[in-house]
Amino acid sequence: MAISDLIRQAQRWLRKTPERALDQAYEAARMIVAIEDEHFDGNPISSQYGNYGLSAQTYFQGELKKYLNLMTVRMTEFRTSSAMLRVSDPKMIEIQVSNAQADEFSLNLIDKPAIFFRKLRFVDEVLSRYRPSNAPPATVMMIKEPGTATPITEAGANGQGQNNRALAPFAVETDGPRAAALSDRANILPRSILRTVDRIRQDLDPEAEAQVMQNFRSSRGKTTIAVKFLLLLVIIPLLAQQFSKNFLFGPIVDYARAQTHAEVFLNLEMEEEALHELQQFEERLRFEVLIGTAEPMSEQRIEQTVRTKATEIEANYQRRSADAIKNVFSDLVGAAGFALLLVVRRREVAALKGFMDEIVYGLSDSAKAFIIILFTDVFVGFHSPHGWEVLLEGLSRHLGFAANRNFIFLFIATFPVILDTVFKYWIFRYLNRISPSAVATYKTMNE
Repeated sequence: MAISDLIRQAQRWLRKTPERALDQAYEAARMIVAIEDEHFDGNPISSQYGNYGLSAQTYFQGELKKYLNLMTVRMTEFRTSSAMLRVSDPKMIEIQVSNAQADEFSLNLIDKPAIFFRKLRFVDEVLSRYRPSNAPPATVMMIKEPGTATPITEAGANGQGQNNRALAPFAVETDGPRAAALSDRANILPRSILRTVDRIRQDLDPEAEAQVMQNFRSSRGKTTIAVKFLLLLVIIPLLAQQFSKNFLFGPIVDYARAQTHAEVFLNLEMEEEALHELQQFEERLRFEVLIGTAEPMSEQRIEQTVRTKATEIEANYQRRSADAIKNVFSDLVGAAGFALLLVVRRREVAALKGFMDEIVYGLSDSAKAFIIILFTDVFVGFHSPHGWEVLLEGLSRHLGFAANRNFIFLFIATFPVILDTVFKYWIFRYLNRISPSAVATYKTMNE
């Protein structure tokens, strides 16, 4: 193929970019409308409409998000490309079979800008149903629809069969189920009065009881899923850690250490602890003999008793060293199981996140302030370095490493400061916007 042919193909592909982007956005809008008609009786895709469980609602919300993102990206591509390129040819001829048995054909003249206008209007109407009330309307390239446009046939829209209803202007309901509450609109009256009016209107609604029961079942299902998944996050890593330690890595480590005659102590700190324990035992034994609380012993018997104790200490530290090695591998297995749960069960993770947010943000202002002060004082407060030191030393002993004092001091000097900065940013960025009264209560209690 010559270079000129490639250039012409690239030019044709570039000229059709606005039409191609609009067609893809239009198809995504049609998929959303199809889900609305088939599963939500023409209502928006929401938990308020349709009696579905949490798994089904999560699936529908995922599909909605996918198609909305596709529509947003393609409409951005359409607006950008149509600003630089010619949108479409002024006319397009289409032959449509009106009576296949009588071999009669009709020639329809299709006005392509009118098709663009109807597709744009349809896409914008679908997007407007899922746009937040405070979001600015999308910028739409206005194409005037000619008043003498000929009827639009199925094949004239995009060259393949489509639903005529989809091409028609979609009427957005304003006084039906899609109508927003009074308190969600911009009004002159205070929101508290409007919320009271909304509550009275909901109490007088004959379908309020069914709606309350549906919300209760949905909330109960979400809570059950969140609690079960939280238990799984705790139980499965623990079971994986214990099972791998006792039945997988335990026999392997014990056999390898027995065959290689491994060292009793993994580090110098363990050896010092063993020597100190043996020294204390010998001193205590001699002291008890001298004060008469123990029966008199000869020097040879004391030495034999100390030797027996040394053998016990050696066996104990042999087990501690082997357990430390087992803990390294089994903890990795437990962490892998925890990460696998988070990756595979993403829907349950979203349910758990919503459940935790509902608990945290549902607390009273004083309870929120109390939890914030407790958390900050424990982890980033004045006494927190002692707690971090104990935790790091325990972790080092669990894994068989010697506690590095320099690393512990460096960690205490940096990590709590970073954690405090992140926590203050969360209060300023999110909590101050969601619950300003809780932030004010926190500042008052903290002072």
